[in-house]
Amino acid sequence: MAIKKNGFIPSCAPEELKEVLKAVASEWGDMIKDMEEFHVVPLKGALTNEVFQINWPTKHGDLHQKVLVRVYGEGVEVFFNRDEEIRTFECMSKHGQGPRLLGRFPDGRIEEFIHARTLSAADLRDPEISSLVAAKLREFHNLDMPGPKDVLLWKRLRTWLSLSKKFCSPEAAKEFGLDILGDEISILEKELSQGYQEIGFCHNDLQYGNIMMDEETRVITLIDYEYASYNPIAYDLANHFCEMAANYHSETPHILDFSIYPDTEERRRFIRAYIASSGDEPSDAEVEQLLVDAEKYTLANHLFWGLWGIISVTGHVNKIDFDYLEYARQRFQQYWFKKTLALESLTL
Repeated sequence: MAIKKNGFIPSCAPEELKEVLKAVASEWGDMIKDMEEFHVVPLKGALTNEVFQINWPTKHGDLHQKVLVRVYGEGVEVFFNRDEEIRTFECMSKHGQGPRLLGRFPDGRIEEFIHARTLSAADLRDPEISSLVAAKLREFHNLDMPGPKDVLLWKRLRTWLSLSKKFCSPEAAKEFGLDILGDEISILEKELSQGYQEIGFCHNDLQYGNIMMDEETRVITLIDYEYASYNPIAYDLANHFCEMAANYHSETPHILDFSIYPDTEERRRFIRAYIASSGDEPSDAEVEQLLVDAEKYTLANHLFWGLWGIISVTGHVNKIDFDYLEYARQRFQQYWFKKTLALESLTL
């Protein structure tokens, strides 16, 4: 897709994109005669797709319309089913949970531009904003989405492990210990599936770049549902906590700083706000149990994104400027480090 920098829609852009943009503008009463009326602003921070803000003048001349164009990453369908993702997107829109779908073209789609700001890495550590995110995540988990409500985590991990083995060189497979990860996944599934688990519709990728906030109303919107599925809610909490070690807008966006992983009190505060948002004051025992469960699920989360990183680079999936292999390496290192702490009772 040849949209790379600030400027206009280039002549080499897909004709389907041009036609859909003109159709969207026409629906809003704006007649676009020249493609140079569309102005392109690349948006940073996406790791699966390329995202652009497209502006054009309205028929009144002194105002501008905005839409968001999402160009799908090359080969990312190995990670999720795009048709299912579109259905999720449309269902979320009907639930009032995200932007509207305005149009589609073969390599992407056009979405409503949400007039809110994307959170920063620092925002996740703000107690007020964190509480708002916790409440929104609880609301998200309670959504009744169509289709089966089975846990997808373990099936997806095994599928991604198979893909990683397929794409990896023997040297890389040995470095990442891919031959023993099947056993690791089975151990985790057995250990983490014991006892009662609340299953909800999980985002599974709740990094700060997928959270938006209206500065005036303080309303939170969660976006980007490519990886969303039914899973244990403790896993989604674990994913969010792990994402607090990331800053995808730094000079080294692939580097994770686990020295700033939220401490026990910060995680406890988030979980208490999460449970309390349903209207009932949670008991200490309820908070502590979910705190423990989420910490154990960080192990599955490290394997999840570690395998994602391997497939992204060795499977020639993404062309985004990001060191996926080093990102994977850090995730696996953290897995082995945390395993001893989180599952002390287990032996291989």
